[in-house]
Amino acid sequence: QVQLVESGGGLVQTGGSLRLSCAASGLTPSRYVTGWGWFRQAPGKEREFVAAISWLGGRTYYTDSVKGLFTVSRDNAKNTMYLQMNSLNPEDTAVYYCATGSTSDRADAYGYWGQGTQVTVSS
Repeated sequence: QVQLVESGGGLVQTGGSLRLSCAASGLTPSRYVTGWGWFRQAPGKEREFVAAISWLGGRTYYTDSVKGLFTVSRDNAKNTMYLQMNSLNPEDTAVYYCATGSTSDRADAYGYWGQGTQVTVSS
């Protein structure tokens, strides 16, 4: 059974940084599990794609609003994915979820999700 556990969220001031982690257990890359990604959901808004990284090769993908500010990485030996978030602003406030199965920007392409971690950026 695949389990994903996020950590690293919290409260930070505008311009600050946070590093999120997503630890996976029971995960094996295959033709059906080609990568993993980060999504976020702010209150009253739909869940949106943030970043993704392929399991093999480490190819990365970002939504336009975080390019150059956020960096996604993974450590396959530790079955862990990271999201380094810099220059945070209040619009980044959301619950951040990690997911695995794909590198798509569509949430329905991912089969496994973590429980989410809250990121709050104060102005």
